[in-house]
Amino acid sequence: MAVYLEGTIVRQEKLSPDIRLMEIHCPEVAEAAQPGQFVTVRVNKLHQPLLRRPFGVAGVDRAAGTFSLMYRIVGETTELMDAMEAGEPISVVGPLGHGFHLGAKRGLLVGGGMGLAPLHFLAQADPDHKMEVIVGGRTKAEVFWADLFKDKTAKQYETTDDGSYGVKGTVNAVLPGLLATGQYDCVYVCGSSPMMKAVVEVVDQYGVPCQVSLEKYMGCGLGACLSCSCEGKGGRRMKICKDGPVFWSQEVVEW
Repeated sequence: MAVYLEGTIVRQEKLSPDIRLMEIHCPEVAEAAQPGQFVTVRVNKLHQPLLRRPFGVAGVDRAAGTFSLMYRIVGETTELMDAMEAGEPISVVGPLGHGFHLGAKRGLLVGGGMGLAPLHFLAQADPDHKMEVIVGGRTKAEVFWADLFKDKTAKQYETTDDGSYGVKGTVNAVLPGLLATGQYDCVYVCGSSPMMKAVVEVVDQYGVPCQVSLEKYMGCGLGACLSCSCEGKGGRRMKICKDGPVFWSQEVVEW
């Protein structure tokens, strides 16, 4: 059952020219959220924007009763979010969906762009900080994410399409070499569909279990509207909001 809650904005932080971190005080979400889950938010009581918008939980502070979202300013809702200030209320539903498998002893995180937000929460949840992360971006300006993982992961690897920072190429420029060491027991991937497909193809060659966090337009986030359905193995229709957003890579065939 969906839980409708009212949170309070604690702070906003500018991570890049168009990406923000919003910390929200909402003890219910902070206590219950698991890495890979998401919330839907509504920024006002007007009819525009009409639908709530989903955002992956990017981190929690259970003691303080807060959780964080990371968002890119790309449309009306996120423009309104960017204009909000500390102390303002924000309507929250969640946490929703199924999150990541947390049993890995040595996980490898692979992400690009906003796909790194849920992976950030996963890294935070590892008490031993043994995970490693590959951060991919088009240019040096897009791999600022690596700094956010430095105190939460054992190693960080950066790749850029133009070679302006780290290894030149996509995340697959370094992925095979890392997997060849045989030290990882699970790979966690979140990013664009083409990137995740390419990563899974490589991971499959090494026989390492892999989870993917999928993103698709959601009308309700509760499994009722079917707008976020995708095809699973055997022709089964999967709801990303209810059955996911995290799946084992072998569970789904449509991205």
